[in-house]
Amino acid sequence: MTSHTTNPTPTTVLITGANKGLGLEAARRLGAMGWTVFLGSRDTGRGQAAVDKLTADGANVTLVPLDVTSNESVAAAERLVREHTDRLDVLINNAGAPGHFVAPAEATAEELHGVYDTNVYGPVRVTHAFLPLLRASDNPRVVMVSSGVGSFAVVTDPEQNVAKLHELAYSSSKAALNMVTVRYAQALPEIKFNLLTPGEVVNKKFTATDMNGHRGQLTVTEGTDPFIELATIGADGPTGTFIDRLGPVAW
Repeated sequence: MTSHTTNPTPTTVLITGANKGLGLEAARRLGAMGWTVFLGSRDTGRGQAAVDKLTADGANVTLVPLDVTSNESVAAAERLVREHTDRLDVLINNAGAPGHFVAPAEATAEELHGVYDTNVYGPVRVTHAFLPLLRASDNPRVVMVSSGVGSFAVVTDPEQNVAKLHELAYSSSKAALNMVTVRYAQALPEIKFNLLTPGEVVNKKFTATDMNGHRGQLTVTEGTDPFIELATIGADGPTGTFIDRLGPVAW
């Protein structure tokens, strides 16, 4: 009996910004579970290298050139995925931009716009484009990668290090993404929309990635625990929630 007989239709997932870090680790873990992975990467060279590595380990991975700041790129990505499948079970909006951590007094609208284009408009572009494929799934799930700094409860807690991190773009973009996700969850109950932070809020820990110069205390595997949790929820699972690997995160 072959695996194709026991599992005729593998779960399909598209992960944006998946050529490195958390996105790549999520792709590795879901690929190892037998999922069909569409690996979104703005840089096709790095993306292909990631695909080759995962494929060598036995995963079924397809490169999807994808710049979430470009309507044309997102539309092309949707067409490419549609060539391979008639449905998308899971979308993980992982691509993110940190910005330049400009002090608020020096921050300009242009600084915010660049970060919002990736962190807020990007997930909206991708989600909007892939809604028809998501709706074709029996149990569609959208996973939004947020951050503890997108939480008012975290940022207003003087014990949290991010309370002293003075910038406007990144934290406000993640707060906006949180609201966007909750509004999707309310309006589209047939699709599960959930948020995560790859840190441990209560322990004031975050994951070591390129974005933070690998200063984090958690590994990318630990950081992707909530990715896997939200990607694998059943039909009776939650929607409109915000978690880290230890549990719910306050808004």
